[in-house]
Amino acid sequence: MKLRSFAASKATVLSSALVLALGATFFTSAASAQTVRASMQSPLRVMDPIVNTATITRAHAFMIYDTLLATDANFEIQPQMAEKWEVSDDGKRYVFTLRDGLKWHDGGTVTAEDCVASFKRWSAADATGQLLSAMIDSVNVVDDKSFEVLLKEPTTLILDAFSSMGVRVNFIMPKRIAETPPSESIKEHIGSGPFRMVMDEFKPGLKAVYEKFADYVPRKEEPSWAAGGKVVNVDRVEWIAMPDQMTSINALLNNEIDYVEQVPFDLLPLVEGNDDFVVTALDKLGYWTYYRLNHLHPPFDNKLVRQAAMQAIGQESVLQAMIGDPKYYQTCEAVFGCGTPYADSYGKDIIIPANPEKSKELLKEAGYDGTPIVVMHPTDNPLAQAQPVVISDALRAGGFKVDMQTMDWQTLISRRTNQRPPSDGGWHVFVSYSAVTNTLDPLRSHVVAADGVKSWFGWPNVPETGVLRNAFARAGSEEERKEITKKLQKIMVDEVIIGPLGQYVSNTAYSKKISGVLEASLPLFWNISKSN
Repeated sequence: MKLRSFAASKATVLSSALVLALGATFFTSAASAQTVRASMQSPLRVMDPIVNTATITRAHAFMIYDTLLATDANFEIQPQMAEKWEVSDDGKRYVFTLRDGLKWHDGGTVTAEDCVASFKRWSAADATGQLLSAMIDSVNVVDDKSFEVLLKEPTTLILDAFSSMGVRVNFIMPKRIAETPPSESIKEHIGSGPFRMVMDEFKPGLKAVYEKFADYVPRKEEPSWAAGGKVVNVDRVEWIAMPDQMTSINALLNNEIDYVEQVPFDLLPLVEGNDDFVVTALDKLGYWTYYRLNHLHPPFDNKLVRQAAMQAIGQESVLQAMIGDPKYYQTCEAVFGCGTPYADSYGKDIIIPANPEKSKELLKEAGYDGTPIVVMHPTDNPLAQAQPVVISDALRAGGFKVDMQTMDWQTLISRRTNQRPPSDGGWHVFVSYSAVTNTLDPLRSHVVAADGVKSWFGWPNVPETGVLRNAFARAGSEEERKEITKKLQKIMVDEVIIGPLGQYVSNTAYSKKISGVLEASLPLFWNISKSN
C-alpha cells in the first residue's frame, strides 16, 4: 500500500519576542547556575497530566515531556518527536517514525513501544481519544522507531491526538510508566522533554525545580507555540509558590523573582509603565471562565434545578468581581468561544443576565427540598477565587441554600475528581477557566462530551452530544460543522452541561533581564535567555 509522507516544514516565527521567568531569590538554588524563578498561577502538587487536567499540571508536563507532533502558532500540525508520518492512499493507515536522538531522563532510548503505550493510556481517559478509539482497528509497533495506526475509516483526528495543546495532552512517557491505568496516578515523572524535574528539591505546593536536560536534542525549526526547536538557554527554572499575589508582585519589583505568570488585575498598576518590566498578554486569544455542576447527585441530577442555577447566575457581576476593568473582559454566551468560527448566541438571554425570580419559579416547579449546594472556593488562585463568592450569592438570591467551602486550588482539583455524594467528600459546583484555544470546537473542548461517569468532572449524561461529536469528526464541509456546533450549543445550554461566565485576557509580568518568551496558551520556558 502506497504511503504519502509528511515531514517537517519550517515553523513560523512568532511575531513577538517576550520573556518568561519565575521564582524568588530568597530560596536557595544551585551555586552559580543561571536560574529563572517564577511565580506560577497556582502551586504544583498533582503531576500526572492524564489523571488531572489542571492548567498547572499541564504546564509542568510540557517542561518534562514531549509530544509526537505539535501545533504551531498558525494552528498547523508539525512533527515534534516524530521525524515524519506517512498516510496510505485510502487514509486508513498512518505510520509514524521517531527522529534520532530521543532519550529519556533516566538514560534510556525512546522507542515506538513507548509511543503506543502512551497513546493507549491517553485515549482511555480523553474524550476525543475515546471517540477516536472507536474508529481505530489497531495500533501496532513496526520496529523500534516506527509504529502504525490502522483505521476503520479515514480521519485526521489521529494527527490532532498527537499534537493537541489542549486540556489533556498526549504526552509520551516510558512504556513502564504509561502502562499505569489512567485511573491511577503515575509514580515516576520521567520524560524526554527539554527539562528534567529535580525530584530531590520538589516540595509539593511550595517549590518545583527543573534543570536543563543535557541530552535533549532540539529540532532545527524556529520555535512556534509547542512546535519547533525547544532550545533551553538557562540552567534551571524554579517555580516558587507565594503566600499571595501581593507577595509575588513585591518579589518581582525587588528583583527576587523574574516572572509572574498571572498578575491580578487590581495589581497591574504596580508594574504597568515600569521600564524594568514587560507586562503583556502572552495568549492573545484569551481565556474563558465557567462553572460546572455535578449531574450525578441531587439536586443537580434534576434538569430543572440545573436550569434554575443558570437563571440565577449572571456574568457581569462575576466578571466585575474577578477582573474589574471592562477593557480586559467581555460577556460571552458561546460555549466554543466568542469571536471564533463556531461561536453561537443561543441562550444569551439566559446565560448573561441574572434572573433570580425565574430561578425561584423553576426550583418550586422542581420541588427543590433545600439541599445545601456545596460550592468549592479556592482561596489561593487569583483567577478562580472571586467567581465562587459571587455565584454563591447569586444562588442564594435565586432560592438555593448554599454551603461555600474554602480550600486551596490543588485541593479543589483533586476533590473535583471525587464522584461520591457531596455529603461524603464530593461537591455540587466548582469554577475553572481555560484558554479559548482549548475549546474552539467539539473535539478540542473537554467540557462537551457528556458520557456520564466517563466524561469530565461533573459527569453529565447526554448521549446526543456523543452522536454530534462523531458527526463533527466525519463532517465533509465547514457548513455542516457549523450546523452541528449550533445543535451542540443548544443542548449544552438546555441541559446545563456547562455554565459560561465570560471571556478575558490575563496579563503576565516579567523582568527585562529575560528575553525570548514565546506567546502561547501556556507558559513555555524554552527559548528564554537571562542576562545579569
